[in-house]
Amino acid sequence: MPNLIDGNKISEEIHAELSEKLANISGRKPCVALIRVGDDPASVSYVAKKSKVAAKIGIESRLNILPETTTQSELDALIDKLNSDDGVDAILVQAPLPKHLNEQATFNRVAASKDVDGFSFSNLGKLCQENKTAFVACTPAGIIELIKRSGVETKGKKAVVIGRSLIVGKPLALLLMQKGIDATVTVCHSKSENLKEICKEADILIAAVGRPLTVTEDMVKEGACVIDVGINRIPCAEKKSGYRLVGDVDFENVASKCSFITPVPGGVGPMTVAMLMSNTVKSFLLKQDKH
Repeated sequence: MPNLIDGNKISEEIHAELSEKLANISGRKPCVALIRVGDDPASVSYVAKKSKVAAKIGIESRLNILPETTTQSELDALIDKLNSDDGVDAILVQAPLPKHLNEQATFNRVAASKDVDGFSFSNLGKLCQENKTAFVACTPAGIIELIKRSGVETKGKKAVVIGRSLIVGKPLALLLMQKGIDATVTVCHSKSENLKEICKEADILIAAVGRPLTVTEDMVKEGACVIDVGINRIPCAEKKSGYRLVGDVDFENVASKCSFITPVPGGVGPMTVAMLMSNTVKSFLLKQDKH
């Protein structure tokens, strides 16, 4: 059987490390401002989870809830207010936003020094330059932590990323090719030809496509490390909810071929929140260093 990469356990280790770091700091604690527009159930749940983890670590969270009908100018005004508030170290705008709002413009509105989601052009540019002050998007950063802390070898290894989103695929590819990680990276997407053949060459295969059970047994090399970013609901009559959660990887049939694999849930998901907290503490400490 493969080594199961336990995201819950590793995220708890990171929480403890951050708590210990903050315990040695006198004065005010780091503060993250969370912005939620509307009442999308998933967004409500995610924001509540982030607030709960922040409190456990010793980070103040300020929740800003705006109605579904909020205009772009109203959202911009709130972001500008938080940007200029010295008591706020980090700003997170919960995605997805309602369709009438411009997500890219919103992410770029957040001050680079408070953009702990790492989605702005400023932080993505810093990531390209391997600038240590960059805030890296939380899911890719969490994946790198999972790989490092599980002892997965990356130097010179072939890494295949399925997905090219701004949130996962693009920043993850940049991280994997960084000096010190040194993977040889291929990025695949919906227009890629010979996907199965490309994936079969991967020592490290990361699925971030948002489609259930896309990666099947015949796409995975024997002994590969497989990281499943997807979380999808599929019908299940046996569950009270009427659905069950699965990843982008057919875990049941793929796992036996892997050296390492992440489960869904309990793999990448908890790491995203952990890295948000890590970025918040980083922002706070960078600000202290400037004073």
